[in-house]
Amino acid sequence: MTRKMKCFLTESTVSCTLFLAVNGLYSASDDVIELTPTNFNKEVLQSESLWLVEFYAPWCGHCQRLTPEWKKAATALKGVVKVGAVDADKHQSLGGQYGIRGFPTIKIFGANKNKAEDYQGGRTSEAIIDAALSALRSLVKDRISGRSGGYSSGKQSRESGGGDKKDVIELTDDSFDKNVINSDDVWMVEFYAPWCGHCKNLEPEWAAAATEVKEQTKGKVKLAAVDATVNQMLAGRYGIRGFPTIKIFQKGEDPVDYDGGRTRSDIIARALDLFSDNAPPPELLEIISEDVLKSTCDAHQLCIISVLPHILDTGASGRNSYLDVMLKMAEKYKKKMWGWLWTEAGAQSDLESSLGIGGFGYPAMAAVNARKMKFALLKGSFSEQGINEFLRELSVGRGSTAPVGGGAFPKINVVEPWDGKDGELPVEDDIDLSDVDLDDWDKDEL
Repeated sequence: MTRKMKCFLTESTVSCTLFLAVNGLYSASDDVIELTPTNFNKEVLQSESLWLVEFYAPWCGHCQRLTPEWKKAATALKGVVKVGAVDADKHQSLGGQYGIRGFPTIKIFGANKNKAEDYQGGRTSEAIIDAALSALRSLVKDRISGRSGGYSSGKQSRESGGGDKKDVIELTDDSFDKNVINSDDVWMVEFYAPWCGHCKNLEPEWAAAATEVKEQTKGKVKLAAVDATVNQMLAGRYGIRGFPTIKIFQKGEDPVDYDGGRTRSDIIARALDLFSDNAPPPELLEIISEDVLKSTCDAHQLCIISVLPHILDTGASGRNSYLDVMLKMAEKYKKKMWGWLWTEAGAQSDLESSLGIGGFGYPAMAAVNARKMKFALLKGSFSEQGINEFLRELSVGRGSTAPVGGGAFPKINVVEPWDGKDGELPVEDDIDLSDVDLDDWDKDEL
């Protein structure tokens, strides 16, 4: 024990009290593992082991009486179940994370480290050991059945957790700047606390959104997470006061708070808005080979194909006016991440036939889903208003569709790309009439 003096300021006097302070109840020679804010995440939250953790205060009489029993249990369970202890009087931040209000408090960290269970059993070594073995059996059953603890139980599980959680990127004090600050991509970063109920509710929505956003933006918008209880430098830098807090980081700009909804659809919608705001205008490509058609349509949910009148029918100015309409629509719907293609009437006649266009009615437009090999045709005018109505119906899943003729794209002709100029009529060969006797021809005709 050590002697300490604590003084208190009242309105007119300063009073001091001498009291005895008890040092930590456990030492390095014990089988009880001492836990602190520095090692708690690595030892407990990132561990696959079952943990029993006592939160205690050295001055607490009940804690002092539990100490020998806790040590016995730790020795008996060594190599089977981890037994730890947190001086919650010294490490109040760690105690606060788990809502510790009295001492001793014992928590069991099982399969899901975010959902620690309160131990309600007896305070003898036998009772503690029985509870530990019972929890261990439950953990084994969970593993056999394939259940696990969720992605937010620490760095390891966020990065390598099951299935739909793998696309949430775990960031730390050390990795944040090189990944986020110097990135050309957009980052949506969740600052969370493992004990936070709202964070646990957000977890599956955030994880599902991360996978969808990664696919739809080709990785240009990233969803990440920071355990603010461990990475306190980051939490302090960005003024994190509550959990979860979501911030949006874009290169060259100050971070802004995300204040939208917390459902998967809300998060995805905001991510796609961010992507479209930062994405370059979609390319409008001429179908000059099979590779252009297949690479564009295979890489996008829909590819919008226009068949424009022959250059001799419109001239360069007329064609450019149609292309301008397409470019405006591509910009308007760029967050949909569709592919945009065009061809000249007659250049790809087999493709026209497979899409039900076939030889007349130019300009024409078809929206093709290459995965399902189905298409929808523009029935209205080839104008901003007509195309907008057509695409708006498609974007909400309306409109009639038909299968692509033959069930696959036909052979695509290799053609020279348009040079941007007016078309020219083919030059006809000159006919030499000098040897023709027109008088004889007239007689024969008569």
